[in-house]
Amino acid sequence: MPALSRRSAFRVAALVAGLSLVAAVPAHAEDTLPLAIKGYDPVAYFTMGKPVLGVAEIAHEWDGQRYLFARTEHRELFKTDPIRYAPQFKNFCAMALAKGMLVEADPEAWLISDGKLYIFGGPAGPHLFQQDLAANIAKANENRPLIEKR
Repeated sequence: MPALSRRSAFRVAALVAGLSLVAAVPAHAEDTLPLAIKGYDPVAYFTMGKPVLGVAEIAHEWDGQRYLFARTEHRELFKTDPIRYAPQFKNFCAMALAKGMLVEADPEAWLISDGKLYIFGGPAGPHLFQQDLAANIAKANENRPLIEKR
């Protein structure tokens, strides 16, 4: 194999550097948005009755976050009524928010009440939240500005 000239070596190096920059640029602008609920499909809680991870190929941007879905039908349902399917307090624990704190939620700890999805910081969250559901929802809603400040 013949040795590369300096000029050829420079061109190869420039090409490799350029390709690495292209690889670093997201394919879509929405790829730069924060991932909602750690990539779990919000519609699956309602249709499948359990948390299901979404896939990157079935995504939708809403409210400044990138939502992933397990099925295209779920994405379409979400697009028609995102307020119905999105967690009530974005990526945050509903019980912690009721206490005036921001704690990142674990999508495996969840509750649907009155057609609304709540996610929690851990497995005890849904039980604690339900002990005084109306008051906890009211307190969490009062503390919603904490989310907006973040």
